[in-house]
Amino acid sequence: MSEPCIDAELVRSLIAAQFPHWADLPIRPVATSGWDNRTFHLGDTLSVRLPSAARYAAQAPKEQRWLPHLAAYLPLAIPEPLGAGEPSQHYPFHWTIMRWQPGQTVASATPKTQQSIAADLAHFLNALRQVPSAGGPAAGQHNFYRGGDLRIYHQEVHHCLGQLDAKVDASAILRVWDRACRSAWSGAPVWLHGDVSPDNLLMQNGKLSGVIDFGNCAIGDPACDLSIAWTLFEAPARMAFFQLVDLDAACWERAAGWTLWKTLLQLCRGQAAAERVITNVLREAEQERIF
Repeated sequence: MSEPCIDAELVRSLIAAQFPHWADLPIRPVATSGWDNRTFHLGDTLSVRLPSAARYAAQAPKEQRWLPHLAAYLPLAIPEPLGAGEPSQHYPFHWTIMRWQPGQTVASATPKTQQSIAADLAHFLNALRQVPSAGGPAAGQHNFYRGGDLRIYHQEVHHCLGQLDAKVDASAILRVWDRACRSAWSGAPVWLHGDVSPDNLLMQNGKLSGVIDFGNCAIGDPACDLSIAWTLFEAPARMAFFQLVDLDAACWERAAGWTLWKTLLQLCRGQAAAERVITNVLREAEQERIF
């Protein structure tokens, strides 16, 4: 199936056909839209979220089903589904109308602000793992196995190292990777976000105010949610985050593995900033500062 052309005109036609009471509201793209989904403002207080391709299509019904359940237990705002859009002749997937969440992403946080954000995020993730998980979606193809067995990406990691050749310390990476693959989550499956990245964390007045984009959420091993320690935080905030997240050393080892897998892919795609993340993971693995 070819990817649909998602623009304001398509959104306008979908709203008019399925939610006519909102048809008069202006529609415009958000300043920064995600990869898995395309997002549009609907007036000043609503947004429209549409999966961009078939491989992301399961995310909308999952969020519609589980976001209200999660929201009842969490200390920060998360997306609130207000309308469940149906597939149509012009758009083949389920889609969602959400309440718009204000704030700016934490990518611009100062080192001082990072400390506060690290504490807020640790408390949020601790609360997320406590949400009742009965009937929740197990990690799988719908969320690219976030929360599942890290070893599913073993071949991909080796492929990336072969492509990168001498650009990275392959031996050091494999030591951390192999260590990560030797353990597994031994408890009952818990809720995980699946994509805790700077673009999905919102702040207001220097405090973490909301967490968005639960398309990769699932129940399973929460290690993948800890990669933010290296992808966003500088060393002081990283240490604070480590101390406040209530998980054991083996979970942090797997978190390092998830981080290396993702950043190796980014480095292969020419994203040079990933090299700094890999360097930090390797340095702290050698010094055993986190594990």
